[in-house]
Amino acid sequence: MVALAMGKLSHSPVMDRRALWLGVLCAVLPDIDVIGFGHGIQYGDLLGHRGLTHSLAFAALLSVLLVGLCYRGESGAVRAGMGLYFFLSATSHGVFDAMTDGGLGVAFFSPFDTTRYFFSVRPIAVSPIGIHEFFSDQGLHVLASEAKWIWLPAAMVFVGLRTLKQVWRRWPVAPRSPAD
Repeated sequence: MVALAMGKLSHSPVMDRRALWLGVLCAVLPDIDVIGFGHGIQYGDLLGHRGLTHSLAFAALLSVLLVGLCYRGESGAVRAGMGLYFFLSATSHGVFDAMTDGGLGVAFFSPFDTTRYFFSVRPIAVSPIGIHEFFSDQGLHVLASEAKWIWLPAAMVFVGLRTLKQVWRRWPVAPRSPAD
């Protein structure tokens, strides 16, 4: 939801459906680390859940990779803008995970520092790991929590900023005198 809201605020012609889907991919890809559980990787390991794939370094590398693959023919400004969009989309995942009420925290500075962090405000219910656990009463509780603390605020910010953009465009501008 956050990646879509950020992307839809852009009026760049480059911000098309492909770009929005890539932003969504950036926002969900950090959880690919759960595959490690089936291969003996422990939660708190470098490659464990909320480890390296939730770091700022991973977000930066992913952004550079996507821009290099998908936007190499664009101008430097477009590449920089798309890189920032992908970086913020990927980083949003770890930021929201650091606001959950469970787990070991997020290794934002991995691989350089594997310390796990939480924010002091943690209102979001932690999601259970595993498909079966997610489709349970706890999973519904998590979805309600995410709707309240992530989806609704993102939608409100999107609508608010979009409205301000529309008002700003229609705002009459007083003509300037030659002395200005």
